Amino acid sequence: MLVPGATFVVTGGASGLGRATATRLVKEGGKVVVLDLPGSPGAEVAEELGEGAAFSPADVTDPEAVGAAMDAAEAMGPIRGLVHCAGRGGAVRLVDRAGNAGSLEAYESVVRTNLIGTFNVLRLAAERMARNEPVDGQRGVCVLTASVAAYEGQIGQIPYASAKAGVVGMTLVAARDLASRLVRVCTIAPGLFDTPILARLPEEVRASLGGSVPNPARLGEPEEYASLALHIIANPMLNGETIRLDGAIRMAAR
Repeated sequence: MLVPGATFVVTGGASGLGRATATRLVKEGGKVVVLDLPGSPGAEVAEELGEGAAFSPADVTDPEAVGAAMDAAEAMGPIRGLVHCAGRGGAVRLVDRAGNAGSLEAYESVVRTNLIGTFNVLRLAAERMARNEPVDGQRGVCVLTASVAAYEGQIGQIPYASAKAGVVGMTLVAARDLASRLVRVCTIAPGLFDTPILARLPEEVRASLGGSVPNPARLGEPEEYASLALHIIANPMLNGETIRLDGAIRMAAR
């Protein structure tokens, strides 16, 4: 599927992986709706991207707000692509240091954003794409975001790892489900990337994390995620696959 002239929705588009992807899509001639939280710098990002971009504030778990973002995208043209980068972390131990059971509320909150939110955005985007006229045998493509934590979650990551494993699990099923609609679904599972979350860490910690990656021995760059997302969009044979983007890292227990 070609990017020029096509309309895309990028969640989490105000920063990190999403911002890099939105920037690349606009640079390649696409039109983008940046979907991010109301308090995010999404409006400023869309303004920087120019007339090919717009901001639509939404929590990914809110059906009405996400639906409004899809409406905003369709006003720019048929939605041909979704890149879903929105998500959050949150540490929970099954038994905390005081010997108490881990917080069910904290677990549910992380899973709700990362897994339920993914399903919500995916279903609403797919609904719009399924109404499109096919172009070169395709109506649309959805790129989701998991994590290497789906395979090697570290201690304290149980809600995040559970949710991201759920995203991996839904990828093939979603691709099969939407095959008759001519909509593809793939997932990217990033390793350690230089995003705003890691930017808050001390430089020596960031350097240590980067050094733990076998090759290249550094943190991944958001533009490298964007590059893979655009390749998935362009390559019609990529479907139902989760692709690790991690420099060959395998996470230790802690």
